[in-house]
Amino acid sequence: MTTSAIAVTGLRKAFGDKTVLDGIDLDVPAGTVFSLLGPNGAGKTTTVNVLTTLTKADSGTVRVAGHDVATEAKAVRSAIGVTGQFAAVDELLTGRENLQLMVDLSPVTDDKRIVDNLLQRFDLAEAADKAAATYSGGMRRKLDLAMTLVGDPKIIFLDEPTTGLDPRSRRTMWTIIRELLADGVTIFLTTQYLDEADQLADQIAVLDKGRLVAQGTPEELKRQIPGTHVRFRFGSVEDLDTAARILPDSTRDDDALTLRVPSDGGTQSVRTLLDRLAEYSLDADEFSVNTPDLDDVFLALTGHDTAEVVAK
Repeated sequence: MTTSAIAVTGLRKAFGDKTVLDGIDLDVPAGTVFSLLGPNGAGKTTTVNVLTTLTKADSGTVRVAGHDVATEAKAVRSAIGVTGQFAAVDELLTGRENLQLMVDLSPVTDDKRIVDNLLQRFDLAEAADKAAATYSGGMRRKLDLAMTLVGDPKIIFLDEPTTGLDPRSRRTMWTIIRELLADGVTIFLTTQYLDEADQLADQIAVLDKGRLVAQGTPEELKRQIPGTHVRFRFGSVEDLDTAARILPDSTRDDDALTLRVPSDGGTQSVRTLLDRLAEYSLDADEFSVNTPDLDDVFLALTGHDTAEVVAK
């Protein structure tokens, strides 16, 4: 049986007369990546703050690593690591000194090898004795995550870990996250980059105005949104005309010689379409199954365009 690294029931939190979380239920299996998505102000950071014992919930039950965050906060903190939206490194210290400081402060480990091991793991050994102020954004984020790993946490909270990074640094961070997952670590990820959630998450929850509006795997969420279709491209107008006649629900593009046919994208549905074309001796030059992406899901569920949200 899969155990829950994080189990949340009926979580509520308000600040004054503003309800930020309105009855949240979450279950995060151990050894998975769980991504919480939502527009600015949806309650993502408040959720992370409650789960990491930084903010007290008004009501509900929250267990992290098997411990109640309200009554066993110290045990929760010993089991988790947290990387916030902004790198929490001391730029006056070197990379090595930042890591050594975390070791010195850690009640869990005093292993003298851990600093060198982490510097090697995150490809920071060459810059280890340089001031963190000289590091690039990607290097600072890697150092920040390395500092989070001091004490070998079993659950890591990553709150928008790749914000502001260039594409190469983002992909390096993705690789590190996958390596942590392979080691059995549970990752709770918040992000505004939907391709990041699509690439990394086993499960996604979409939060909007303090309520969960959807949960599931990336593929399950995409299937909830209409718009899946099969696109055929033909070699001549004549073939396009014939295909349009035998597939009456389709939409044609005469300039591109393409036909867009609504479909659920399943194997049987695609096979039926191909058999229908074969009955009339039609061969498409190419075809593809196109499904809505997480941007479409996000827009449909929250009413926000993701590009607009990220720009805020």
